[in-house]
Amino acid sequence: MRLSSRVRNINAGGSDGWDVFYRARQLKAAGVPVIELTIGEHDTRTAADILDAMHRSARGGHTGYAEVPGIKGLRDKVAERIRIRSGVETTRDNVLITAGGQAALFAAHLACCDPGDRALFIDPYYVTYPGTIRSGGALPVPVKARPENGFQPLAADIDAVAGGAKSLLINTPNNPAGVIYARETLDNIAAVVKTHDMWLISDEVYDSQIWQGTHLSPRALPGMADRTLAIGSMSKSHAMTGSRLGWIIGPRDAITVLADLATNTNYGVAGFIQDAALYALNQGDAAETAVAAPFRRRRDKALKILSGQTAVKPVHPDGAMYLLLDIRATGLSGDGFANRLLDAHHIAVMPGESFGQAAAGHVRVAMTVADDIFCDALETLVAFARDLARQAAA
Repeated sequence: MRLSSRVRNINAGGSDGWDVFYRARQLKAAGVPVIELTIGEHDTRTAADILDAMHRSARGGHTGYAEVPGIKGLRDKVAERIRIRSGVETTRDNVLITAGGQAALFAAHLACCDPGDRALFIDPYYVTYPGTIRSGGALPVPVKARPENGFQPLAADIDAVAGGAKSLLINTPNNPAGVIYARETLDNIAAVVKTHDMWLISDEVYDSQIWQGTHLSPRALPGMADRTLAIGSMSKSHAMTGSRLGWIIGPRDAITVLADLATNTNYGVAGFIQDAALYALNQGDAAETAVAAPFRRRRDKALKILSGQTAVKPVHPDGAMYLLLDIRATGLSGDGFANRLLDAHHIAVMPGESFGQAAAGHVRVAMTVADDIFCDALETLVAFARDLARQAAA
C-alpha cells in the first residue's frame, strides 16, 4: 500500500537536518565518549518541586480527560504572563494549551493555510519549520536573513516573495542565530504582513532567555494583535522539555477553532502536566531566571574564549541557549566542519546548513553541558578551526 504524499514528503525527499546528531548518538551507543553540543536540552532536569506538583496532581486523580483548550487556571496564568510581558490585553479566551511548542506551530499553520498555500518563514530557522509547513499541506517558502545584516530579516526580501502567501513564521530570540529582532525589524515585518494580508506566526519560546536588548512580541505592535498567533512553551523557560506543554496566543475566534482542531487531534494535554505547569508559572520570574542563568554564564565565558582570534567568529548572542559560529575561514562548510570535528575530537555540533542556507558556513553550539566541559570543548573547537584556517590560507 502506498502512503500519502503528505507524509512521504515531509522532508522533501532530503535530510531532516539531524544527521550529525544521529552520528553522535550512534558513537555514544558504541561507547565513544562524545560531548554533545547539539540539541537544546538543559543539562539540569525539571526542578524537583515541579515534579512533586505533577506527582501530587496525578496521585490526586487528575489523570482523566482534561479540558481540551486547557484548564482554566493555567490559561488564566499564561494570559497573565503574556499580558505583563507584552502589554497586550490577554485573557484565557486568547490561550490554547498545546502538547509543546511544536504542536502549536503545526496547529497554527493548519489554522492559517489551506492545502497548497504558500507559507513564508525566515532562514535561518529551527530545523522542523519546513517539515511542519509541509505536514499541514502548505508550501514552505524561505526568506533569507543574511549574516551581513546581523541575521535581521529585511522587509524588502519578505515583500519580494509575499504575493499570495498566507502566513509568515518568525522566531525571536532566534534559534540558531541567537539574535533578537530589533523594533525596526518588527515594524517593517508588520508593515509587509498587513500589506499582503497575511497571518504572522511568532515563535517566542526563548522569551525567558534574553542576554542583551529587549524582546518585543509583534502582538504589541499597532494592528497586529488580530493577525498574530504567538507560540510559547514551558520547555525552555522551566526545563520541562519532555512534559510537552506549550500554547498558542491569538484572537478569540482563532483560538475557538483551534480548540476544535485540538479536539480532533490529541484531545488536550494531560491534566497533571497542566497542573505542574501552573505550579511552575506561579513561582514567578525568579524560577525562569534560575533556569536561564547557566546559559547566560556560559555565553559570557564563550565570548571571552572566542575573543582575540579570527578563525571562529561568533554571531553576537543576544538571547537563546546557543552560539552560532562563522567557520568560513576554515574553507569548510558547516556540515564538513561538524563532521570533521566529531571524527577528530568527538565533539558534536550542528551544521549551520541544518538551519537553512543563510547559515551555511556556520555551526551551532548548544550551551548545554557543565561549564568546565563546555569551555574545554569550545577551546578545542577554536584550536581545531585555527589549524584548518592556516591550512586553507596556505
